[in-house]
Amino acid sequence: MKIKSIETFTTRNISIVRVKTDDGGEGYGQIATYHANISALVLHQQIAPYALGADAERIADLVERCVEGEHKFPGSYVCRAVGGLDTALWDLHGKRAGRSVCELFGGKPRPVDVYGSSMRRNITPEDEAERLKKLQEAYGFRAFKIRIANNFGRDVDVYPGRTEQVVPAVRRAIGDHTALFVDANSGFSPRRAIEVGRMLERYGVVHFEEPCPYPELEWTKQVTDALDLAVTGGEQDTDIAQWKRMIAMHAVDIVQPDICYTGGFSRAMEVARLAQYAGMTCMPHAANHSMVTVFTLHMVAAIPNAGAFMEFSIESDKWTEGLFTTGLEVRDGQVNVPDGPGWGVTVNPDWLDKAEYHISQV
Repeated sequence: MKIKSIETFTTRNISIVRVKTDDGGEGYGQIATYHANISALVLHQQIAPYALGADAERIADLVERCVEGEHKFPGSYVCRAVGGLDTALWDLHGKRAGRSVCELFGGKPRPVDVYGSSMRRNITPEDEAERLKKLQEAYGFRAFKIRIANNFGRDVDVYPGRTEQVVPAVRRAIGDHTALFVDANSGFSPRRAIEVGRMLERYGVVHFEEPCPYPELEWTKQVTDALDLAVTGGEQDTDIAQWKRMIAMHAVDIVQPDICYTGGFSRAMEVARLAQYAGMTCMPHAANHSMVTVFTLHMVAAIPNAGAFMEFSIESDKWTEGLFTTGLEVRDGQVNVPDGPGWGVTVNPDWLDKAEYHISQV
């Protein structure tokens, strides 16, 4: 079974990948969101030469051959591009076997507990608390994540005191029995992160994501060592060697690979295995309603060291609307893993028809 063609259907934010093999098989995947049009070009120009005509059976080996072959261009764009190839091939294999992707890895489709993930800092603490309470009542969320600090903020908050205001406001609104996570998006120095972390512990926060600039593993480890609550991170990381280092030094308590950022399902599963061997939890990052959330549902249903909750964005992103013929619904704080073959979802033909099309073929 050889790869015959690689097609992309692209907007600025999303690029769907379709792979076809010489025996008539096909599968759909997705490149990481945001500037996906650039990543699609990388796929056709730098990844396709390795993939076209290659054996479609050994997916992980092919992915690593692409990454190693483009060693002069390490990091985000190559990994985003190859992730589109990888996820399309896993869909193809699932359809060929008549099984969901999670079943290919020993899991089974099931309801997954999700946490409502807020992406907003441009909202008052009072309004954030009110909307989370309403979502809790409407959808049964048993966990939420909110934003504190500022994105790479260098200890400067969105406005002075916001972090100290939003945490207690949300805690009062959702009650003491709802798990509360926070994400600092690389916002703090170690000193400030530890100071904030002790405040978070007083309010029962159990998950402190990316407290320090994510490349500074030694800074993050200082925070991990100083606090009792779980420090988490890794969504931006693409290098397996960096993952090994992060896990070996226990820079975080919980690893958070993003399937699309890190280079696809195969590489994210490798991160989960490395974490499992080290006795660590894996809670993948999935911050929008594109196919990354579908991939992540399958992943958490297949790995033994998944966290208690999976990320599920509470935001309405116009650019993800209409991507699938059927959507993902939260009921009683859970989302079902799609149970059809492959990823179990159908990309909307109308969406594909409106996207920019390119093909690389043998």
